[in-house]
Amino acid sequence: MDPIAFSIFGLEIRWYGILIASGIMVGMLIAQLNCRIKNISFDNFLDTFLVSLIPGVIGARLYYVAFEFENYKDNLMSIFNIREGGLAIHGALIFGIGTAYIYSKIKKINFWDMADIAAPSFAIAQAIGRWGNFMNGEAHGGAVSYEFISKFPEFIQKGMYIDGSYYHPTFLYESLWNLALFIILMIIIYNRQDHRRGIVIFSYIALYSLGRIFIEGMRTDSLMIMGFRAAQIVSLLGIIIGIIGIIIIKRRKKTWFY
Repeated sequence: MDPIAFSIFGLEIRWYGILIASGIMVGMLIAQLNCRIKNISFDNFLDTFLVSLIPGVIGARLYYVAFEFENYKDNLMSIFNIREGGLAIHGALIFGIGTAYIYSKIKKINFWDMADIAAPSFAIAQAIGRWGNFMNGEAHGGAVSYEFISKFPEFIQKGMYIDGSYYHPTFLYESLWNLALFIILMIIIYNRQDHRRGIVIFSYIALYSLGRIFIEGMRTDSLMIMGFRAAQIVSLLGIIIGIIGIIIIKRRKKTWFY
């Protein structure tokens, strides 16, 4: 697959950036819809998102570079080149959500309203953004036989044929998992009559982490820490945090997060 979509005045515009930007735009449209239905200020949500966006991107890059510093130490300026990939979703969530929490406290906005509205948008944006990895030929799994890959559409077969071998389209597995997660979170938002703030974001954390911990085990480009896959460690923590958060909310009075 050609990772370059087109060029403008000599500047290459890559599919990676286009797809990530498209995911963010779709996520914002979903957030606007959910704000209107749940009677939550979209202006507050938009302000919180814009304040958190740049820290989220910085966090995504720093998280990735921290594990791959050997590849950047001899050319530090390449750290700023994110057009070819190298953004880690866990870093984006940690920095982005952390910034949103601080901002909401300063502006006296209910953080849990913002987080619950954002959760489905996170999921759909990730579902779309993963196709940027496909266009870059990255975030794939180990080698597979042609018999296995032949069960997928032809364009995926071609995209997963790299250096003479076929590979697991793990980007596709995660994209589909995120799409399913998006649907689940939307059902939680719209079908819960006694919805308690925090349920949606903690469900997102737990369920995304559950899928990621299995999918990450198939990948060949995992970020490693002391011989372990960093994403699996963080995902395990995410499952624990998500479950504990849901249990606490269920056991507290309905107004606990209000």
